[in-house]
Amino acid sequence: MNATSSIKFDPATRTYTAFVGSKKIRSTRREYVEMRILTLGGTVPGRDVDAFAGAVTEASRTSEFTITERFGFVEAMVGMVSSRTMASAIVSGPGGLGKSFTVTDSLKRAGFRDVTDASFEAGTRAERSRCFTIVKGFSTAKGLFRTLYENNGMTIVFDDCDSVLKDPVALNILKGALDSYSDRWISWNADFRDEDLERTFKFTGSVIFITNKNLEDLDQAIRTRAMCVDLSMTTADKLERMTTIAGSDAFMPEYSSDIKADALALIEKHMDAVPTLSLRSLIQVCKIRATAGGNWDKLARYVIMQGA
Repeated sequence: MNATSSIKFDPATRTYTAFVGSKKIRSTRREYVEMRILTLGGTVPGRDVDAFAGAVTEASRTSEFTITERFGFVEAMVGMVSSRTMASAIVSGPGGLGKSFTVTDSLKRAGFRDVTDASFEAGTRAERSRCFTIVKGFSTAKGLFRTLYENNGMTIVFDDCDSVLKDPVALNILKGALDSYSDRWISWNADFRDEDLERTFKFTGSVIFITNKNLEDLDQAIRTRAMCVDLSMTTADKLERMTTIAGSDAFMPEYSSDIKADALALIEKHMDAVPTLSLRSLIQVCKIRATAGGNWDKLARYVIMQGA
């Protein structure tokens, strides 16, 4: 075990720096530096490697970039995919903290039309290229082929469609859609009785895949074909994300900033005891803070500790 590692903060660059032997660790997040020290065999006062084993595992999966920076990367990637600069992107990470909202909001702000629930009549390629559709839930390999065919030319957002990531046939189809080649041909060579579909077609759309699975659990061939962003979060990351969302005027506009601030303060105080911390936790606490009266904090703490 190495000696205790000291962490120095540079206010000019707002970064933390430490050394474990000759290994330099530098990040804008102190927690990341602490966890990297532990994973490299160093010690940190007040941090026990056994007690914080879960946090060490989480920190080893995430990069030195803050969760706010990584959500910014999602917005940039969505812009590149929707403009056809890149063919595809994969956004992975835990649910309940805004992956889907960030993707769809970025598309809408870029001027794209959501035709998910619309009866979209075949128009010009230019019209389709400015539209997006969202596909949710279970899909078979043949269902995936039909989705790509019927929505060809658009930006297709697969949200929580992890079933296609387990089917070898679906994976091969998805590889064709996610590829970076200028010509992406998708084929179905098995028994085929759907006369309204072509067996082979050139895919001209783009794909954004949103999944709750860890990035490292995805098929390697899928990962290498797309831009990927990993939104794995530590508890501190989740709090940072909720703080960012709560500061938006669009988040629960019916409640005052004071109510949101009180809700965040309670969550921060008890966050290590919350089994499933997510944006839903913040929404629950805000509502309780606004309506439950003088003992709101006890009720809110009880609710979120049950897994809100």
